[in-house]
Amino acid sequence: MAGSLQRNVVLVSGGKVDHFAKANPDLMFYEMTMQAVREAVTDLGLKPKEFRSLLKERGGVIISHFADHFAGQLLGEALTRDYLGLNPVEAYRVVGGGATGGLGVQAAIEKVASGRADIVLAVGYEKMSEVDTFQGNEFIALASDTVTDFPNGGFYPLYYAAMAQAYLDTFVGKTVSAKDLRAAFSKIAVMMRNNAQYNRRAQTSHENPYATASTRGFITIDQVEQSGIVATPSYRLDCCLMTDGASAVIVATEELAKEFTDKPVRVTGLGNGTDCMRTGERPRLKGGLIKENLLLPHEENDPERVAYYESLVYPGLHSFRAGRWAAKKAYEMAGIRTDPLEYFDLIEIHDAFVISVVQTMEDLGMVPYGHACHLFNELPLTDGRVPINPKIGGERGLYVNPSGGLIGQMHGVGATGNVQAVDVLWQMQGKIKEKYGHAEAQVPDVKRALFHSHAGTGSDITVTTVEKGW
Repeated sequence: MAGSLQRNVVLVSGGKVDHFAKANPDLMFYEMTMQAVREAVTDLGLKPKEFRSLLKERGGVIISHFADHFAGQLLGEALTRDYLGLNPVEAYRVVGGGATGGLGVQAAIEKVASGRADIVLAVGYEKMSEVDTFQGNEFIALASDTVTDFPNGGFYPLYYAAMAQAYLDTFVGKTVSAKDLRAAFSKIAVMMRNNAQYNRRAQTSHENPYATASTRGFITIDQVEQSGIVATPSYRLDCCLMTDGASAVIVATEELAKEFTDKPVRVTGLGNGTDCMRTGERPRLKGGLIKENLLLPHEENDPERVAYYESLVYPGLHSFRAGRWAAKKAYEMAGIRTDPLEYFDLIEIHDAFVISVVQTMEDLGMVPYGHACHLFNELPLTDGRVPINPKIGGERGLYVNPSGGLIGQMHGVGATGNVQAVDVLWQMQGKIKEKYGHAEAQVPDVKRALFHSHAGTGSDITVTTVEKGW
């Protein structure tokens, strides 16, 4: 069994940089964090001096950024702390690839839950535009094994192409056709990009002054499939963004949170999974889900699914074992034993590539492995577009990445998982019209939600579950 939080922890407020961008030459990385923190503090109803005093007396700071290479600055977290005027507050950096932001938020939650602090500010940032796109991809690729993988072409678009191909090899002709899988990929890309058009901060938003002509605006299925191959079978518009951005979330004890909000979002479950950095070392076990005790509660009582999983080779490259582990631990802590597709109202997941959406929906137990594409193929098309902010999975169903996700909104690595927490918080507080500039992206009456952060090829993954109210 997973452990439990020693004290109830509440997400209180959040903030983001005013605009996510491929390149924002007007702001240094610590200036981006200032915009995000200022918004979060303003929403608390405190003046900056009051907030600093509160942190010094009762709190702490977690700062998350992925790679010193981008800003050309070691200990950027110290400069950030200096610029925000947070010394001598207890603070440290958390890093874990693409899961950096999510790990930072979980570290903040754990700090409050342990009793070491009553209130913690978690900040995430990345300034990726200081280098060109190729160099940026190379820096990210250094998060693969630099002895065996990186010299042999270990760039992440290639890894995800390999994973997409492994998924095809495993499931096409058994649970899905190649045509239906490609259709699902394209619908996911369109959904993420077009959801982002109702989020004024999003990197691809037509309202974002930093968005370039080639990246802004609505897209269609045809545009995805005409955008050019990055690495077979992935098109350019199947891929996430590279971003300058920052985000901040403030977490507190339940008692302290009552002083600042009447719309609390309580943390119910934390999960963190890991897997081999070298993907070739991951096991390929017939019945691996069962042998490694990775069935979720709602699956254990489904004889048909158990029989299917007894014959399934798992995980190999088609699935993220770390994602399943993280989900299992979070669900155990939260006491979730029912079908998560029916349990949650909203999820914000790490859509680095369209294939990772399919993989993650299955890792989270929303559908059996090999079946997630059917969730998206149910979405209708009008003039090559899916509906804005559609409900996935039938009448009850849930909403997936109304923010636009990494494909539509942003992927500034150290900020991304933090942004997902803020998006969920704003949804549950009913602030989307205020924060995004459009009511269309607001999910009605969100009671239970999940946010998910992911590193590399799934070497580190976090799942955090939350619910509305005290």
